[in-house]
Amino acid sequence: MMFSLQGVQMLQMLEKSLRKSIPESLKVYGTVFHINHGNPFNLKVLVDKWPDFNTVVVRPEEQDMTDDLDHYTNTYQVYSNDPKNCKEFLASPDVINWKQHLQIQSTQSSLNEVIQSLAATKSFTVKRSQNLLFMTPQTTKNLVPFLLDEKNLSSKNGRPKAINEDMFKLSTPDVTLAPLVNKFWLFGGNEKSHKFIERCIKNLTTFCLLGPEGTPVSWSLMDQTGELRMAGTLPEYRGQGLITFTVSYHAQTLEKRGFPIYSHTDRRNKIMQKMSYALHHVLMPSDWNQWNCVPL
Repeated sequence: MMFSLQGVQMLQMLEKSLRKSIPESLKVYGTVFHINHGNPFNLKVLVDKWPDFNTVVVRPEEQDMTDDLDHYTNTYQVYSNDPKNCKEFLASPDVINWKQHLQIQSTQSSLNEVIQSLAATKSFTVKRSQNLLFMTPQTTKNLVPFLLDEKNLSSKNGRPKAINEDMFKLSTPDVTLAPLVNKFWLFGGNEKSHKFIERCIKNLTTFCLLGPEGTPVSWSLMDQTGELRMAGTLPEYRGQGLITFTVSYHAQTLEKRGFPIYSHTDRRNKIMQKMSYALHHVLMPSDWNQWNCVPL
């Protein structure tokens, strides 16, 4: 069985229900939150039953998934109350198109066993990225206050160090920023990621710092799940706290609008981890997971 949730009331009920399962449901919760605030990526929500669902899948509409090789567009966010027994629902071609190159994202590591099992039965290769998951202190206080310890109990954001405001200016960029982001993004570097980055810039809130030449030197972008997903600084401008300043401003701007703010960091990226801790971001007990699936 599969149900497509439509209408404000159903989607708001789902958002409220998912909130109770954060941080395990965070990636899906963030996506549903954005759907309920304009749905800028034209996504739809599927559940196995309603209202007492076990599994939720958020995905693009079929008409938006015309490129079988574009796993950036063909991305699914998944949460399950019963991850060991959601295989049948995920296996359905009406839920996930296993003939395409695709990505599955979740803040539930327990889904790995199911996805690896599906890889064997559906004949696709799977590459898993398992990274650290952070949430801003204010969002943690709002959603999961029990995860705040004595060190960050005040839930105050860490203050970035001051930057030279004569040299660097905050800006909201256009799509001309996309090639720069694509060059430095760990998951980017190709034509399809460039297209995805352009879409994020066009449809979502983005900030950058302009340098002395009036061109971007540091940036912070979010994705369709509401995650602060892509941030970076040109190598020649690193070590000046620019990315910390930009990410902090981005997060505070979105939090003033009521958005939940979270991000992930590669386990090897000690610099970005240091930035997260400097801003008092709270490390979640759940991992950030992405499974890149390619049909054989």
